[in-house]
Amino acid sequence: MGTFTGTVVGMTCGHCVASVTEEVGEIAGVRDVAVDLESGSLTVTSELPLDPDVVRDAVVEAGYRLR
Repeated sequence: MGTFTGTVVGMTCGHCVASVTEEVGEIAGVRDVAVDLESGSLTVTSELPLDPDVVRDAVVEAGYRLR
């Protein structure tokens, strides 16, 4: 199992949270995505080891940056 934590930059509303959650949730093996709008925190739990670059690419695909 793998866990990734980071901060998403640029989110301003619930739609932003939904977009990030959807994109990151499509990564193979991901079983939970928690995104907090106020702090920008992102926690991803996966059945497989997580590649930080793959998570970053998913966040960028959603239209945001990962710090």
